[in-house]
Amino acid sequence: MIRVMLVDDQELLRAGFRMVLGAQPDIEVVAEAGDGLRAVELLRSVEVDVVLMDVRMPRMDGVEAIGHIRGPKVLILTTFDLDEYAFAAIRAGASGFLLKDVPPAELVSAIRSVHAGDAVVSPRTLKRMLDRFAVHLPSEAPAAAAELTPREREVLLMVARGRSNLEIAAELEVAEATVKTHLGRVLAKLGLRDRAQVVVYAYEAGLIVPSHRPNG
Repeated sequence: MIRVMLVDDQELLRAGFRMVLGAQPDIEVVAEAGDGLRAVELLRSVEVDVVLMDVRMPRMDGVEAIGHIRGPKVLILTTFDLDEYAFAAIRAGASGFLLKDVPPAELVSAIRSVHAGDAVVSPRTLKRMLDRFAVHLPSEAPAAAAELTPREREVLLMVARGRSNLEIAAELEVAEATVKTHLGRVLAKLGLRDRAQVVVYAYEAGLIVPSHRPNG
């Protein structure tokens, strides 16, 4: 059973999500909160696997709350596809983001995917997001990339450019399982949670040059 917490200041929205998730045999809504502060408080006493959380809330927003959450995976809810709040949430450690008008089937699939350890934001979408908000990235590169082998670095760059494991395997002429092994080592060495954070890391480390250019 996947234990879910709903965090949103709109009670009607929480009720809608609760109805959708309550109909699933493998998902249970175990807690609800109207803001990030209450969510953090509840997590001290309630066992949760996945937190479905809004970003713009009173008292404590979703991005700040992520910094206090250890253990549960966090899925961010946002109104806009390329919202700066969603960008900040991914950098803070969220496993992905969903639009608030997400179809019920996609919501359920996303929760299951995050619970299984996957990121619910395609690398291509995240790359587009990073291009847009590249101005917010730090200018100094972290040093941990030096610990990667040439092949691990190669896999990291391909993931950061939005390639799937299958596409990477075909280009490198190796088995898909081999790609998964390399990616696992990249995540472990760099202390990253999932593919989404690999993309963020590649930009922050200067391994990928943002394509964002000012208009005009």
